[in-house]
Parts: sequence; C-alpha cells; structure tokens
Amino acid sequence: MRAGTSSRRPTAALLSIFKKIAHKAEAVKGSAKKTTGRATDNRRLEAEGRGDQTKGNLKQAGAKVKDAFKH
Repeated sequence: MRAGTSSRRPTAALLSIFKKIAHKAEAVKGSAKKTTGRATDNRRLEAEGRGDQTKGNLKQAGAKVKDAFKH
C-alpha cells in the first residue's frame, strides 16, 4: 500500500459507534412494540417488546462495561 492511502477498513472506534446505535435502536424498537401491545391489548406483542427492550438495554450495558475497561 502506498503512503497516504487508506485501506477503507472501518476502525474499531467506528464499529463501536455503529454497534451502540444498533443497541439503542433495538431498545427503542422494543419500547415501541411494548407500547403498541399495551395500546392494542396484545399481550404477545407487549411481551415481545419487553424482551427486545431488555435485550437492547443489556447490550448497551455490556458496551459501557467494555468501554470502561478500554480507558
């Protein structure tokens, strides 16, 4: 590779940001499902939303712990 050219590979920091956005989006999606389930009295959708929200929140917490050990 010549000097001054990039390999166009995403850096670890950039990937980390994308993962954090994806985790937050998962939690928000779960919250929306949960709210929709409550509004429509659909217990299955509400439970699925709670699960998605919890999963997203846990992933966010894991990312925070990982970041704490990086710095």
